[in-house]
Amino acid sequence: MTDAPIEDVPIGGDAIRLGQFLKYAGVLDSGGDVKEAIIDGLVTVNGEVDRRRGRQLRLGDVVGFADRRARVCP
Repeated sequence: MTDAPIEDVPIGGDAIRLGQFLKYAGVLDSGGDVKEAIIDGLVTVNGEVDRRRGRQLRLGDVVGFADRRARVCP
């Protein structure tokens, strides 16, 4: 996963919740899928597993899932 290219995803603001970002970036399709992936420890933020769906992501944070990585951009 660490070798995956990083896709820049503009959010139009300064912060977004992890669960929202995963859907917005098209990494996962539904809220149910997001919840399961996060609870199962399959999602990373800046290289570390994070199990908080409501975690506030800031500009520059990199979210990883499976073979995808996406960076929060303005």
